[in-house]
Amino acid sequence: MIEDIKKRALHRTKIIEGQLRGIEKMIENEDYCVDIITLSLAVQKSLASLNKLLVENHLRTHVSHMYEQGGDQREEAVAELVRIFELSNNRG
Repeated sequence: MIEDIKKRALHRTKIIEGQLRGIEKMIENEDYCVDIITLSLAVQKSLASLNKLLVENHLRTHVSHMYEQGGDQREEAVAELVRIFELSNNRG
């Protein structure tokens, strides 16, 4: 993993972890539903940000290497990207 991206991704996971603990506490305290939903939506945005970092790392490392290899490796890289695209469009 690219060191800068790894550092940012780990930081993002810590933020998400804190947000999830916050949601858990809000549910336990029976906080106002809209407030819980607001934080839940923030978690989803944080996860999207994490996914963006992970995709960037994958493109800059594995995919670029696979493209350089050519042939079946290149086709596998394209298939992976299509699969990620499909997964991202089937969520929500």
